[in-house]
Amino acid sequence: MQQRWYSAACYAAIAGLTIVAGAQVHAQTFPVKPIRIIVPFAPGGGNDLLGRQFAARLSEAFSQAVFVDNRVGGGGNIGAELTAKSPADGYTIMLASSSMAVSASFYPRLNYSATQDLTAMALVGGSPLVLVVHPLVPVKNVQDLVALSRKRKGGLDFGSNGTGSISHLSGVLLNDMAKIHITHIPYKSAGAVATALLGGEVDMGFPSLVSVIPHVRAGKLRALAVTTAKPASAMPDVPTMTTYFPGFETDAWWGFFAPAATPAPILERLNSEIRKAHMSPEMRTVMAREGAESVWLASADFTAFFKREIDKYARLVKLSGAKAE
Repeated sequence: MQQRWYSAACYAAIAGLTIVAGAQVHAQTFPVKPIRIIVPFAPGGGNDLLGRQFAARLSEAFSQAVFVDNRVGGGGNIGAELTAKSPADGYTIMLASSSMAVSASFYPRLNYSATQDLTAMALVGGSPLVLVVHPLVPVKNVQDLVALSRKRKGGLDFGSNGTGSISHLSGVLLNDMAKIHITHIPYKSAGAVATALLGGEVDMGFPSLVSVIPHVRAGKLRALAVTTAKPASAMPDVPTMTTYFPGFETDAWWGFFAPAATPAPILERLNSEIRKAHMSPEMRTVMAREGAESVWLASADFTAFFKREIDKYARLVKLSGAKAE
């Protein structure tokens, strides 16, 4: 009996070493075919812009085609589910946004688990949301805005990228912390919100800085505050929301994910080249130009950050009372 147990243990150990060795050999030759970066949103947005920038640099690094595959719908969940159910071989990865953290509580019947079926590989960038108003709204700062909301009959209204979006939940947080009531007007995209703000259809909004920075610089929108804990490098003179309401912090961020069972050597190979691309002067220039912050968190830190984000937005989703249709 003892001999049979010993033999079985040896076979198991040899099999385990063979699997590890195989994964390491595969990592040394990876990639041998094109790599797909799923972007779960439409072309033209911040997610898509960064995805294409990374794809171009990874193509050069790997001497292999790396392409963006836009899979739109479900608040990013169609692309996330496709990634989660793809072969765990490194040839399908995803560049997702902070909406992933909201989906975990906003969509109660997802066909995947963001924390169990996906591996958080690396956080690569972020952008503050920015509280903006149309120039005809007679306020110069957040205190003025709160006072006007309390004074004006019916209060103010704010546009968002859609119910359950970070821009919507930022308005919910302002309502809660300032004890006011601003009415939510959902739109279907960041572009539609920007158009509504520029046209004066809504009084205010919390778009990402990336999506409206040209309009702010042109004086077509007035920036009152950014939603990150620190001022935005692209607009250092704009105060933070924490100046007025300590603890007020929301933002847009972008990070790479892979199917959960992707072998560690493959993930390390991908992350190494993603890191090099991220550090390149060209990528830094692109991010700065678009109003994005260059941020890096490796897998372990990104995983912990992602779980904290899920918890944060679960509270705001509950506070909003919003439900996915």
